[in-house]
Amino acid sequence: MPAEAKPAKAEARTSPPPSPSSTLPSTLPSSAPLTERQEARRRRILHASAQLASRGGFDAVQMREVAESSQVALGTLYRYFPSKVHLLVATMQDQLEHMHGTLRKKPPQGETSAQRVAETLMRAFRALQREPHLADAMVRALTFADRSVSPEVDQVSRQTTVIILDAMGLENPTPEQLSAVRVIEHTWHSALITWLSGRASIAQVKIDIETVCRLIDLTETRERE
Repeated sequence: MPAEAKPAKAEARTSPPPSPSSTLPSTLPSSAPLTERQEARRRRILHASAQLASRGGFDAVQMREVAESSQVALGTLYRYFPSKVHLLVATMQDQLEHMHGTLRKKPPQGETSAQRVAETLMRAFRALQREPHLADAMVRALTFADRSVSPEVDQVSRQTTVIILDAMGLENPTPEQLSAVRVIEHTWHSALITWLSGRASIAQVKIDIETVCRLIDLTETRERE
C-alpha cells in the first residue's frame, strides 16, 4: 500500500496535459502487491470516485465524500491516493482497463491496422461520451497532474498503449511503430480535451483520429520494404 501522505490540493493549471512516454508495456508499474482485502478497498474507492464524478464532474469528487461512500477512513483514503488528482487519474486508468476488457470480448473489425485502431479509439471515445461529467473530471485531473502524479499518469499512458497495440495485433512493435503509437495516443487525449471544451464536434474528432491512425500504414509499409 502506498505510504501515508498528507492531503494535497489540486491547483488548476493552464498548461496542456502531460505527455507521458509510452513504451511497450509488459506489466504496469506497482508497489508491493495489495492483499485481497486491500484490493477490495481500493476497488470501492475507485468505484465511489467514478460515481461521484459521473454525477457532478471534477468538483463533485470530494475526498471526504469518497471516503464515506467507499466506507473507509479519510486517513486510509489518503494512504491510497494522496490527492483528488491522484485518485481521478487512477480512476481513468481503471476505466480504460474496463474498456480494454470490453474491446477484447468484441475486437474491432477493420481490414487494416489503422482502421482497427481508429475503430477502437472511437469506441473508447463514445464510452466516455456517455459519461461526460466523468470524462471531464478525469481529463481535468490529467491536466492538473504534476510530477507527484507521474506513476498514475504513466499507467494511463501504458494502458492506452496496450489498447492500441492489441488493435494493431502487435506483440513486438518496432521503435518506429511505438513512436506512431505515442503520436496517436497524444492526438486521442487532445481530441478528448477539444471535444469536452466544445471546440470540436464528434465528427471532427473522428476525422482527426482516422487521420492520425494512417501513421500505422506508413510504419507497416516501411517494415515490408
